[in-house]
Amino acid sequence: MNFAQFSANWNYPTSIRQGPGRISELPTICQQLGLKAPLLVTDPGLAAMPMVTSTIELCAENGLACGLYSEIASNPTGAHIAAGVAAFRGGEHDGVIAFGGGSALDAGKAIALMVGQNRPLWDFEDVGDNFTRVNVEAMVPVIAVPTTSGTGSEVGRASVIVDTEAQLKRIIFHPRMMPAVVILDAELTVGLPPNLTAATGMDALSHALEAYCATYYHPMAEGIALEAIRLIKNYLPRAYTDGKDLEARAQMMVASTMGATAFQRGLGGMHALAHPLGALYNSHHGLLNAILMPYVLNANRSAIELPLTRLARYLELQNPGFESFLEWILSLREQLGIPQTLSEIGINRDRAQEVGAMAFKDAAAAGNPIAFSAERYTEIFLASVESEAF
Repeated sequence: MNFAQFSANWNYPTSIRQGPGRISELPTICQQLGLKAPLLVTDPGLAAMPMVTSTIELCAENGLACGLYSEIASNPTGAHIAAGVAAFRGGEHDGVIAFGGGSALDAGKAIALMVGQNRPLWDFEDVGDNFTRVNVEAMVPVIAVPTTSGTGSEVGRASVIVDTEAQLKRIIFHPRMMPAVVILDAELTVGLPPNLTAATGMDALSHALEAYCATYYHPMAEGIALEAIRLIKNYLPRAYTDGKDLEARAQMMVASTMGATAFQRGLGGMHALAHPLGALYNSHHGLLNAILMPYVLNANRSAIELPLTRLARYLELQNPGFESFLEWILSLREQLGIPQTLSEIGINRDRAQEVGAMAFKDAAAAGNPIAFSAERYTEIFLASVESEAF
């Protein structure tokens, strides 16, 4: 692959530096944003790895007093954000480098929001006009450096944070939470193990697919979703099979960013169910979406046959239609080693009614092609636990 043609600077939906090796530009980006003492936010697993330690050293070599905060979980909580705010203030930092997977990116963005606020975090939940409560002048810049290809949080204006007291995932939102600059460096994803490559890649697919099927009128997002799905079809199996395939890694990073850009059109039932399941069982979000995907598609069939037929034609599937698309999804999951049911990852039917009620109330449910009742969400959940036939 000629990497020169795959390195580019984009300005949609924010400033993006795409291409292998571009993490080297981080000090210059910090200086352009007026940052002298950024706080690098990452997860405990990455904190001691060379990609993080060398990044901090790179900053130091260029005169930046870069701190480190890594006390976050795979599903970050309000307590993790509060601790990050304390670390930011204690180190007298002036911006955030959100470095890692979706949890680190979401935590970094939430910390950058909260460092100058006097209200509690949950006051900025994405409900009504809560975002107008934010003291915008007190927010600090974020540079997003994803190390997985899944959530697309690097181009999101929100963070998903667990409210442990209520056992809910809440979406914290403000338009200015969009990172100022994104670095898409595929070399940072080379060490991602196959199982996480699969789960995060399927998360990217869920974003693009639900955005494509959502009911809101947004042709631009629909087009972006369409191409993101094609890239995932072509490159996710390659990235899974050979983690050092830099072309596949680079294309998956782009597809992930595209999926998150597209889902401003809306999400749907996969995410409406995955959010409560993540909060209740602390399961990996991407893996949940991957398992739920065919069950939610099947439940939505009457409303999505026509768009999925168009999509199947674009993907060059044989006999394009709903059936061929569903067969491709099932085949892809098998190829990537995705479990067939939720029971295989330790989720049983004991809280089925609770899950259905939470999914019905979840913000993502608003974009689903069919307005499912809480009872219908419970049925879909039970099918995904017990592996009912498609």
